[in-house]
Amino acid sequence: MDVDWNGELVDQLESHWRHRLRPRLDGLTDDEYYWQPVPDCWTISRRGASSAAMSFGAGDFTWDYGEPQDPEPVTTIAWRLAHLIVGFAEMNGTHFDGPPTYIATFNYAGTAKEALRQLDDAHDLWVKGVRSLGAAGLAQPQGPTAPPEFADAPIARLVLYTSLEVFHHGAEICLLRDLYLRNRPIHIGAEQTAQPMGRHDRGAT
Repeated sequence: MDVDWNGELVDQLESHWRHRLRPRLDGLTDDEYYWQPVPDCWTISRRGASSAAMSFGAGDFTWDYGEPQDPEPVTTIAWRLAHLIVGFAEMNGTHFDGPPTYIATFNYAGTAKEALRQLDDAHDLWVKGVRSLGAAGLAQPQGPTAPPEFADAPIARLVLYTSLEVFHHGAEICLLRDLYLRNRPIHIGAEQTAQPMGRHDRGAT
């Protein structure tokens, strides 16, 4: 039996997006977007306000980054959404019809609403681009725009890797939303910490 591999990949992308991930992001608030479940999370910050070793971005908000740490920093929903958005946007600019995009010069979203708009737009363009490849396009090498070790690898590998990133980070975002709903954010100046709910908060008597 002949298999339409492009159709299978696109179906997986769209099914996961429509039925598993995107509905879980509806109603995301700015409090959730910036919520830090532990101190010193990597996040999105107003320009000049980040305490991270490095921060990237061209607009009013920047994205935290730094050298590998042990343990790795916990990240906020804002950080993870930005990671997905820029990942999509970079690949759209390299392989499809999107504008050239770079981590260092991206305009990061300062609100949950804007981040979801960016995510929707970037995801839609990515799926449209993958669909346009057909079977022959999936077999084409990634070429000189890819890191040297992947230049000869097929575009299909990039599509599969991108799906893994969306599954992985999407699940983390959903978990952070679940934790937020079950914890009371406590604001201390510009910082937030989380206080677990007691028995009374859970409705226990």
